[in-house]
Amino acid sequence: MAEIIKWEPDNFKLETNTVWSFPNRGDWATHDGSYRGNWSPYIPRNLILRYSHPGDLILDQFAGGGTTLIEAKLLNRNIIGVDINDVAVKRCREKVDFEREYSGQVYICKGDARYLNFIKDENIDFICTHPPYANIIRYSEDIHEDLSHCKIPQFLEKMKKVSSECHRVLKKDKFCALLMGDTRINGHVQSMSFEVMKIFEAQGFNLKEIIIKEQHNCKATGYWKTNSVKYNFLLLAHEYLFVFRK
Repeated sequence: MAEIIKWEPDNFKLETNTVWSFPNRGDWATHDGSYRGNWSPYIPRNLILRYSHPGDLILDQFAGGGTTLIEAKLLNRNIIGVDINDVAVKRCREKVDFEREYSGQVYICKGDARYLNFIKDENIDFICTHPPYANIIRYSEDIHEDLSHCKIPQFLEKMKKVSSECHRVLKKDKFCALLMGDTRINGHVQSMSFEVMKIFEAQGFNLKEIIIKEQHNCKATGYWKTNSVKYNFLLLAHEYLFVFRK
């Protein structure tokens, strides 16, 4: 069981506008930044506090490093964490192995975000998730169903099924939040984020918020800064956090 030194972030305040920036990613409870590509715990903390209530059932079907699961447990929400990768599932179980009074229940399983057959229709109070950005970061070597193996067109096609499952399991009038980023190929921006946004809208979700989230501490930043000037392109230093309502 993990030894907890600090349970909460210092001087936490809810974000009140549509630009979020967390230079210090957050180190309370069992959080750490060792799982590549995981989001700052300030993001799910803000989302969970705004769009759910104590005792609600949350879903994160791309559980990854377990950040959302930790926050849900700390904030007395119940959560289902799903990931296709055994390494992620094992890490998630380790990260939520702590006890605290008035904490939520965490249910973790290996599974495919496109096929959540074990969750009943309209059973989820809030979806809070951070999918891979196609194959920008590959999270496994030989898991065929892993969306981080997909090039952008294939990734977007598979996200249609992800959005369908989100719509099926979420209760009416409840919220679904997901973070997406873009990439650059052959000198041109590939706007995956807005393509995913349109997929969720086509599924029947209404767009409540678009939040711009500033990126910090990206790998190889110095290298890319040099090349940004040399080859005349701007570094992508933001992601989009979409909040949808069913």
